[in-house]
Amino acid sequence: MLRALALVVMAWLAGGACKQQADAPAQSDVPAMPVMPVMPAAEAKRGQDACRAYVEKVCACAKTVPAMVEACGLARALPEAIEVSLSVAASEDSTRRDVVQANDSVRKVVKECIEETAKLPGAGCAP
Repeated sequence: MLRALALVVMAWLAGGACKQQADAPAQSDVPAMPVMPVMPAAEAKRGQDACRAYVEKVCACAKTVPAMVEACGLARALPEAIEVSLSVAASEDSTRRDVVQANDSVRKVVKECIEETAKLPGAGCAP
C-alpha cells in the first residue's frame, strides 16, 4: 500500500514536471535582447565640456608651472578619446558589448578629467 502511494506520488510529480516543460515559453516567445544602451546626449556633452575645461586649465597652468607641461600634453588626448569612444558606441557595426565598453570608457575618461581638475590647485595652479 505504501509502495502504491509512493508510485502515485512519483507519477503525479513526473506529470507535473512534464507539464511545466510544456508550459515553458518557446524560444521565439522569449523577448529579444533590449536595444543598444545609449549614453544620454546630455551626459556625453557634460563629459566633453569637463575634459575641454581641464585641458584649458592644465595648459594655462603649464605656462607658469613648468611641472605641468607634460600633463598638458597628455591632457590634449582626453577629449579625442571621448570622441572615439562615442563614435564606436554610435556605430552600426558595434556589438552590444562594444557599446557598453565604449560608454564605460567615456565615463572613465570623464572621471579622470574631473579628478585631475580637482588636483590642479595642489600643483600650484589657479583654481
